[in-house]
Amino acid sequence: MKKLFATLSLAALALGTFAQDNTRTVGGSGPMITLDKEVHDYGTIDQGANGTCEFKVTNTGDQPLIISSCKGSCGCTVPKCDLAPVAPGGTTIITVKYDSNRTGPINKSVTITSNAVNAPTKIVRIKGEVKAPADATPTSPVKATSPMAPTSN
Repeated sequence: MKKLFATLSLAALALGTFAQDNTRTVGGSGPMITLDKEVHDYGTIDQGANGTCEFKVTNTGDQPLIISSCKGSCGCTVPKCDLAPVAPGGTTIITVKYDSNRTGPINKSVTITSNAVNAPTKIVRIKGEVKAPADATPTSPVKATSPMAPTSN
C-alpha cells in the first residue's frame, strides 16, 4: 500500500512538472484582443441596403496577435478577416456583410478565433431589422380553375 501511495505521489509530481504555465495570462504577457465594439446595430434598414459593417480589432498585448478564423453564424452573415499577424499596438479590421435581401429582424453572430491570451474565442453580434420596400404590394393568390368546371363557349 505504501508503494502504491508513493508511486501515485511521484506520478502527480511528474505531471505537475510538465503542466503548462498559465501565469502569462495573469501578467498580461502575450497577445491580447480588444474590439472597438461587441455589437453592431444596423437599426432599421431597407431591403437590399448595404449590409456591411466593420469591427476594429486592436492587439493590446506584447506579442503578435494571430486571428486564425472568423465564422458567421449562418450563410447570410459573411465575415472577412485578415489572417496576417497583428503587431503589439497594431489594428486590423473585420468586415461583416449581411444579406439584406432578407426581410425581418437581424440577430446574428461572428465567432473570432485567435491566439489571444485574454479571449481566444470572441463573439461579436450584428442586430437590426430589414424592412420591405413601402411600394411592395402583396401579390394575390392565383385562383385555380378546376378542369371539371364548366366552360362557356
